[in-house]
Amino acid sequence: MDWQPDSDWTPLLTGTGVSNGGVWQTPDGLVVKRLLPGVERPDHYAYWRRQAEVAGSGLVETTAGLRAPRCVKVDHDPDGITVWTVAVEASEVEPAELATALGRFELNEIRPADWFARGILRDRLANDEQRGGWTPLASAQDLPDELRQSCQELWVRRTDVMAELDALPQQVIHGDAHPLNLLRQDGDDVIATDWEQFGFGPLGFDLAYLLLSTDCAIDELLTAYQRGSAFAWPTTVVRRGTVLTAAVTVVARAAWSLGQPDPGDHLDRLVRLAEVVDEAVGR
Repeated sequence: MDWQPDSDWTPLLTGTGVSNGGVWQTPDGLVVKRLLPGVERPDHYAYWRRQAEVAGSGLVETTAGLRAPRCVKVDHDPDGITVWTVAVEASEVEPAELATALGRFELNEIRPADWFARGILRDRLANDEQRGGWTPLASAQDLPDELRQSCQELWVRRTDVMAELDALPQQVIHGDAHPLNLLRQDGDDVIATDWEQFGFGPLGFDLAYLLLSTDCAIDELLTAYQRGSAFAWPTTVVRRGTVLTAAVTVVARAAWSLGQPDPGDHLDRLVRLAEVVDEAVGR
């Protein structure tokens, strides 16, 4: 018999990963997430079992900065995995407070497991290469010429960019530090969900994702992040990791969106972050 949610569960509009089979809240205050088989490579960003591994391990239920909701149980069956966690009511947190929490989170020392995501940007660039790169941006009429040139230069230099990111300190990362996944503040910490890309990444990775998903200036986020990290790393180093990660991600998303029926606001966001892309290529 195929797995089915109970009739009294309420569907939630969260969790859109490639292996997401649905998310519900139960009447007794639990969130149930269904994971469907997908990518089997344990270190790949889309490894389908990772959220179950994170929840079952309890690794990030007590970390500083970001914490996961308490896992109640993880059920395995022939068709997938079901993860049960305690429901957390969302409450908006200011971007600067989120940046401070990210700074604290990256101070955590966690013994790596083979299912930690590694090389997220490298894997995503490999996907882009298979689709022909970022060529759609070359004919995007809404892009200023100089920004189009910076995007092209970033693509040409992508191998060097990855090498530069590899040379930065590699820290524990949430992997998708979007405000929708950062549910609410709890003391000095933030309760976070959707740990499907959890693992290790270059310093500034999570801060870059926060920059891409808010309207807060990079300098303001950097100041808040450094406050949370107690200035464990030079600001110039954190900034470089943030700029490179943000630039590659925002350009890649914009290029991808041009081939979609609904491109969303990715192109507008690229224009808004043009200075970040220019900084990434040294303009």
